This record gives sequence, C-alpha cells and structure tokens, in this order.
Amino acid sequence: MNRIAVITGANRGIGLAIARDLADRGLVVIMTCRDEMKGKKALKELENDNRKISFYPMDVTNVESIYMLKNFLRTKYAAIDVLINNAGIISSSTSISASGIEEIRSVMGTNFFGPIEVTQALLPLLQKSQDARIINISSGMGAREDLDGSYAGYRLSKAGLNNFTQMLASDLDGSKVKVYSMCPGWVKTDMGGPAAPRTVEEGADTAVWLATETPAPETGKFYRDRKIISY
Repeated sequence: MNRIAVITGANRGIGLAIARDLADRGLVVIMTCRDEMKGKKALKELENDNRKISFYPMDVTNVESIYMLKNFLRTKYAAIDVLINNAGIISSSTSISASGIEEIRSVMGTNFFGPIEVTQALLPLLQKSQDARIINISSGMGAREDLDGSYAGYRLSKAGLNNFTQMLASDLDGSKVKVYSMCPGWVKTDMGGPAAPRTVEEGADTAVWLATETPAPETGKFYRDRKIISY
C-alpha cells in the first residue's frame, strides 16, 4: 500500500521539490497551499501518469481551512504517514529591539502557530499509521547557538518551531510517530534569493530522506544534510 504524504506550502520552492521527489518514490502526495490558483498550477507542473499526486487548498493561518483539509483526508484515507510542515515566510532583517510587533505576530502565525495547528489537527490520522513522520522545515537561523538580533520574527519563529519539535517528540515517545526539524540550508528560492548556493533539490533532500528512510532516523532531533545538528 502506498504511503500518504501531506505537504504544506507545496506550490513552489522546497515544498514543490519535496512533492516531486516523494511522488517519484511512489508516495501518494497531497500538496497544499493557501492560493488555489498557484496550487493547481504547481500540480499541473508535476502531474504525470506515474505520480499519485493531488492538490487541496489550505491556509495554515486559518483554522477553518485546516479542519476542512482534515475532513477531506479522513473521508479519503484510513491514515496518513507523512506530514511536512513546509509553509513559511521570511521577516525583514530588522533587529529584535526595533521590530514591529505586528510583523513578528504575522511571521509567528505562519511559521510557528501554523505548524502546531496543522499537526494537532492531523495527528489522529498520523497515529493510525504504522510508521508516521512529522517533519518541520526549520532553519539554522533558529538554532540557539547561532541566534543574533537580526531577522527577529523569522529567528523567533524557527527557534519556536524547533522547541515544538522537541516537545512533541517527547510527548509521542514510544509511539509510531516520529518528529523532526530540518534545515535545508540557504536555497535558491523566492525566499532565499538567487545568490543562494543550494538548489531546491539539495534543499529538499534531507526532508525526503527523513520521510522515507528505513528504519526511521532518531526522533526529536534537528537535521541538516542527513546529519544531526545542534538545536
């Protein structure tokens, strides 16, 4: 039976590359993003006779939207096996002492509260899997040892996401659900910009590995380039 993977923010960049790679490995992939037109365009780009891939619109900052996705999934699938919390936005480079609170709230809403709400909504379906993986796309900019005052909203959101990974992994310890944070590195995307040294395929690689590696890598850890790094 094919494994089922749900990916947020899958219409472009790293999320799109993850969707392509997982579908090519035989997983059934449900792509989500908040813009339905962009999501359908991305789906058309990936569709072929060998890929089992579909799109469902979902905004990680909208609770009603999240639960519409949940209801869709539970009517169609007995379980889901992989959740990749990829949807994210960047903040300005403004320092923590000067950042406006509204910008911080906005970035935290997408990058931190969004993954928590999506995960909580879909966890019952993940718990029905015999081998479930939750993968939070984070950043080295949120690592404690690398924190500085710049990009305040983004760094705070990714540091929070890493803490969520650790807490959830502890909460689910001993279960069949594994939880990971991963840093894709600096990638050529709309967010990363053209000067970034990594391709989207390179950025997606560790997430795909965490989703498919057998046996599952160690839960509750932060990964880059398929290796554990410091939180």
